[in-house]
Amino acid sequence: MELWFSENQTKDQKISVRVLEVLYSGKSNYQEIAVYKTAQYGTLLALDDIIQTNEKDEFIYHEMITHVALNTHVNPERVLVIGGGDGGAIREVLKHKSVKKATLAEIDDKVVEVSKKFLPSISCGLEDKRADIQICDGIKYIQEHRNEFDVIIVDSTDPIGPAVGLFSGQFYKMVYDALKDDGIFVAQTESPFYNVDLIKNIHRDLKELFPIVRLYLATVPTYPGGLWTFTLGSKIYDPLNVKSFEDIDTKYYSPEIHNSAFVLPPFVKNIINAR
Repeated sequence: MELWFSENQTKDQKISVRVLEVLYSGKSNYQEIAVYKTAQYGTLLALDDIIQTNEKDEFIYHEMITHVALNTHVNPERVLVIGGGDGGAIREVLKHKSVKKATLAEIDDKVVEVSKKFLPSISCGLEDKRADIQICDGIKYIQEHRNEFDVIIVDSTDPIGPAVGLFSGQFYKMVYDALKDDGIFVAQTESPFYNVDLIKNIHRDLKELFPIVRLYLATVPTYPGGLWTFTLGSKIYDPLNVKSFEDIDTKYYSPEIHNSAFVLPPFVKNIINAR
């Protein structure tokens, strides 16, 4: 008998993968956590039955949520990642030689523990001496660390459960205050096919705070719709004006991808330009 894992991406659409083995299944104080060995995507992490990451396509998401902002900033030394307990974003952040400290603010210690055990190729950066792992509420953490970070990355789950507060205008104001005077913020902002209102609201809220706000795209096969958005807010530096790129080892991100990611299809432009 075949075993399949299915994620209900919308009320009308599922994505299913064939499972070779259930490596872990349990519940933390915040969510259900499962790790599957799959035929198509290798080891896969799901939270509350929603795919978070997997060995096959994770590099796309993790490279794009980090390197765009880190190459836009002229000297990123202090970086904060909120969420992202799998460690993938931290791994990519630490590829930049200028980074002296990369802090992970993750609310669920079980996600970190499980990722270290079953996803070592993703979580390996958490063992780096420059990584500072804080098991805490990311919202409370930034309230206590004003004007400290060059780059803040919100690598959150979907806007449900413990991540709801990470998609509000009030939270973005806290992020703005936690950034230095030339700081940059970036977050994953969901699907342009299924989360139109969310993307529109995030863009509006950030434009009230940051003089430079840019939305960019990447293709992540296991995320709803495949096409995924990220939104960047910057106090000074424009990601469209980057002249020098650090030479780092990547599989998806490149200077050419950096620039092309901001070329938006008309239907995506219409989302962020709608009044």
